[in-house]
Amino acid sequence: MEELHRLTETAGGRVVGTLIQRLDAPTPQTYIGKGKVAELRRLVEGSSADLVIFDEELKPDQAKNLEQALDVRVMDRSELILDIFASRARTRESKLQVELAQLEYLLPRLARMWTHLSRIRGGIGLRGPGETQIETDRRLINQRISELRKKLKSVAAARATQRKRRRGEYRVALVGYTNAGKSSILRALSGDDLFVEDRLFATLDSTTRTVDVGAGYRVLITDTVGFIRKLPHHLVASFRSTLEEAREADLLLHIVDASHPEWEEQRRVVEDVLSDLDLQRQPQLLVFNKVDRLTHREEGVFRDRVRTFDSTPAIFTSATESAGLDDLLEALRARVRTRYPRVELELPAADGELIAAVHREGEVLDQRDNGTRIHLVARVPEALLGRLRQEPEVTLVEA
Repeated sequence: MEELHRLTETAGGRVVGTLIQRLDAPTPQTYIGKGKVAELRRLVEGSSADLVIFDEELKPDQAKNLEQALDVRVMDRSELILDIFASRARTRESKLQVELAQLEYLLPRLARMWTHLSRIRGGIGLRGPGETQIETDRRLINQRISELRKKLKSVAAARATQRKRRRGEYRVALVGYTNAGKSSILRALSGDDLFVEDRLFATLDSTTRTVDVGAGYRVLITDTVGFIRKLPHHLVASFRSTLEEAREADLLLHIVDASHPEWEEQRRVVEDVLSDLDLQRQPQLLVFNKVDRLTHREEGVFRDRVRTFDSTPAIFTSATESAGLDDLLEALRARVRTRYPRVELELPAADGELIAAVHREGEVLDQRDNGTRIHLVARVPEALLGRLRQEPEVTLVEA
């Protein structure tokens, strides 16, 4: 309920009351029981509320019956999240994705949207025009859904082309629960002034930056859309092309908000979504962010707990105070290093350009000057290794 409260505030609403009911199973007609509906109506009238939001997904008939009983608009969690995404979408791709998800959500609920007609004219005699208009809207929405899918296919193809160009680079994708601090981590690592806000779903559009991790190594880090429990399946389907960045990544950095009391549940939610996307086997590194919000004693207990019960490698950071970022860079550097073959080579001491390229693009582990020849032990990327093989003056021994 606290998360629903935050979602409502993110959407621009102000919460004036809450109501909870424990049931073995939802009531088919109104989701909550008849007595709770009456109690909810009194709460709505007493607080002058003009909107009721349910944490669970409502069936179209349930939402319609509730609106008639409460005489105010009723939304469920999925519709609220879709509304937030619509307000936060900035790029053409994210706008297309959100519109597609909204229309797919709206399609089975069209009849409910026409309840205002029955209030004006009554139910008798409405079947003709009402049914006709609903069928017209349904056809238009289906046409628009088809158009959006075609446009998103072309966007996905363009993304695939971009990924092909980056094939030689080491790629990292940031994944995590919404507001875990993914954008803050990318901002701290890249030094770019990226948009950061302490709100759910502050950023929707994937952002890629080149990050220098030291020793001549660079990685491409992509920030992806945040996850949340009970994320609408229409939304996951629509954002699948954006989440392909995670599928193509060499490493997933799973960012976890260490200061959140429900961090374990949030981590499980992210792992479940990754499993749904068939990404659970991707190499992962856990990054526990926002440790600055813990007391020294709390942080010690937290670290011991993570190390005791978790076999996944973990880094502890604070993006706002730059704590632990060196450890994260070292971990990334170690991952990149494993991809670069270690070679021994000799090249002319006069070939300053080639020597500089090895220092610039690779990692020199040892260097000896033999007069007219330079002996190097280095880790170099495949592209540079191919160039070295073609140089007639270079003697190369691959270790």
